[in-house]
Amino acid sequence: MRSLPRQRLLVVALAAAFSGPFALPHALAQAAVQAPNRDEAEFDLQVPAQPLDAALNELSRQTGVPILAAGEAAAGKTSRVVSGRLSAAQALQQMLAGSGLEAARAPHGGFAIRQASAGAAAAETTLPALTVRARADADAGGYVAHRASVGTKTDTPLVEVPQSISVIGSQEIDDKGLTTLTDALAQTPGVTVNPYGFDSRGLDWVLLRGFDGWYTSSFRDGLAQNVGITFLGVQTEVYGLDRLEVLRGPSSVLFGKGDVGGVVNRVSKVPGPDAVREIGVQTGRYDRKQVMADLGGAIDAEGQWRWRVVGLGLDTGTQDQYPNGERMTQKRQYLAPSLKWQPTPQTSLTLQAEVLRDDGSDDVQFVSDFDGHPTPLKEGDPSYSRIETGSDAIGWQFAHRFDSGWKLQQNARYAHRTSDKHHIQSFFLDPTAPNLLDRQARHDVEAVDENSIDTSVQGKVDGGGVSHTLLFGLDIDRSRAEWQRWQDMTTPLDLTNPVYGIPIAEPTSKARDKQVILEQVGLYAQDQVRIDSHWGLTAGVRQDRVKSRYENRMPNPDSNEVGVAERTDNATSGRLGVTYQVGNGWAPYASYGESFVPVMAVDEGKLLDPSRGKQVELGVKYMPEGEAVSFTAAVFNLEKTNVVTYDAEFAAHAIGKVRSRGIELEARAALSPRLRLTGSFSALDMKVLSSLDSTEVGNMPILTPKQTAALWLDYALGAEVLRGVSVGGGLRYIGKRWDNVANTESQPAYTLADAAVRYDNGPWRFALNVTNLFDKAYLSGHAYGSYFRGTERNVLLTAKYRF
Repeated sequence: MRSLPRQRLLVVALAAAFSGPFALPHALAQAAVQAPNRDEAEFDLQVPAQPLDAALNELSRQTGVPILAAGEAAAGKTSRVVSGRLSAAQALQQMLAGSGLEAARAPHGGFAIRQASAGAAAAETTLPALTVRARADADAGGYVAHRASVGTKTDTPLVEVPQSISVIGSQEIDDKGLTTLTDALAQTPGVTVNPYGFDSRGLDWVLLRGFDGWYTSSFRDGLAQNVGITFLGVQTEVYGLDRLEVLRGPSSVLFGKGDVGGVVNRVSKVPGPDAVREIGVQTGRYDRKQVMADLGGAIDAEGQWRWRVVGLGLDTGTQDQYPNGERMTQKRQYLAPSLKWQPTPQTSLTLQAEVLRDDGSDDVQFVSDFDGHPTPLKEGDPSYSRIETGSDAIGWQFAHRFDSGWKLQQNARYAHRTSDKHHIQSFFLDPTAPNLLDRQARHDVEAVDENSIDTSVQGKVDGGGVSHTLLFGLDIDRSRAEWQRWQDMTTPLDLTNPVYGIPIAEPTSKARDKQVILEQVGLYAQDQVRIDSHWGLTAGVRQDRVKSRYENRMPNPDSNEVGVAERTDNATSGRLGVTYQVGNGWAPYASYGESFVPVMAVDEGKLLDPSRGKQVELGVKYMPEGEAVSFTAAVFNLEKTNVVTYDAEFAAHAIGKVRSRGIELEARAALSPRLRLTGSFSALDMKVLSSLDSTEVGNMPILTPKQTAALWLDYALGAEVLRGVSVGGGLRYIGKRWDNVANTESQPAYTLADAAVRYDNGPWRFALNVTNLFDKAYLSGHAYGSYFRGTERNVLLTAKYRF
């Protein structure tokens, strides 16, 4: 029996992607219905003995038959060798012999793995398809998640959360060859990445619904990573992540510092019920060399103690180079050990640590000439322009469920981040010498210490036909930052005869010496009400108290800065949403949310008022239970007051109020056992409503695209064609962006193509991933006197061995 013809599958996929929000779920459902049953077909199989969860995944891949191990059924077990021409049922019988497990048929095809003593009725439950998982919040079908912690901080299905959420899992990251956080988010609706073009420093440049998410939307395991108190940015090693969760819209009720555009929560790899044994190497364009390992398993026979270590080493050139031919480089070392103790099913404690070192070139943009025309020149010099960053973190995740059903949970982390940055800033000082670019050598040293702890209790209370899931929490955060700068004028750059590689003297004139302290305490409460099988209400409230202190140890009497500025703020934030589950996976919703973010910047000798935001969102979700299908659509209107922007000298300005309206569509589906799809579309109408600069009032902020879209298809060729081979491809569209606040100059829209080829052979995986397949040249923007070039074609070849 043959699988659904590829031509039909491609037609279904393309129709689904482009026929609109109402036709898409129907197309996805049709694909699932039309895919024939493969349970009884015979295949030439070869599955070596290995951990059972890996063996089941391999069997599912070779046969195209959905297989799922519910709960922790496969944990700690080893499979037997499967070899010969067998059906999936026969292979499972052979593989599970002596394991105490059995394979039961699932209602929509495929098999569920369960304890042999389980009742036959268990096979009739609706089960996620296509992959073996042990956690409720893990991916279903590889690209489709039905649960995530970011929406409510409770174990709530995404279809019941009245807010727009996207989840990018580790399998999707691996299949698409995504090596940076911005790559991983590039196909997510409502998210714009790298507005300043390619960045060799590995910083997480992200816009969420048009608002900067670099400082105030960065979270790790539910705790804020950066609160915008210095210019030291966050760097994320994607190989250390289990998944990414993107919550769009205000979320201060749960996260405190989450900005109006939303939050990006990075979920770390930690010990799970299954053993993990993976090593790999990677090479690619620009002489890339990378080694990596992800190892872990049980320490004791009972599995109460489990460990995991994730490590990576990178040494690579980048696409940017100086006119003398010297290429910019990046080096990175990453290590993340973790230890989990689970003495009972009700209690667990996970200890985590992370060490990251990054050494990269610090010369991002290309300079313009005196008349504003682009040049191929860099303002810095390879002998000087460099940035070294470090991040050390340690923390824990504790959870205990009481006999009453109530659950206590606590997440905590201490992080210390440093940056040593040598940078050259350029400007034209003499209009009579338009070819001479004056330059200033700068040396910035920064350090940030963050202490965060979030403690919550949650439980259910039923009565009067109404069910309440209650959450009460307290989070405390204290951040302290130090920033010093030395600067001196250095050798100018002649634009007609540039010379690079000359010695640049270390600056000795101290120009900045600042300390910033932020202490925030927040109390929050949430009630998720289920009135019946259809109606759900989510309501939350939070009270924050924030103490801010800004000390300038080198005040300039000619500027508006002062020696010390302090303030205390109290703020209340709210959230209200309603969801109606129609049935068959459909759930329209409406929600209102608010945000509150302290601003650590000085204007007129005083710390700026905190920014406030509010949003109304209407949407619909289609997430049928037990199917690897997810479709969401949302329209929103949000406003943010006291918006702060930074000029070329990083001086703070409050521009008043900004409004953002838009529509977002996202589709994720397994159209057949072999074909997966992800797609997204966003349209944004963003305007400055009030500002001291009348030029920008009524206009769209710079570097923000009006529309974005993405489509990706991934197809496993299967045993009939070429066993183990999978191919993937997709398109990314970025719309027009304005270069100036007057909206008179812009960059045109562009479309990029990506491709992937993978070969799985037992424990081996080989992958070739290409981004910007046709090497399209484009500019992300032209602002602040510089041009920001887009990312060129990049080629990665990866080999991994899982044992």
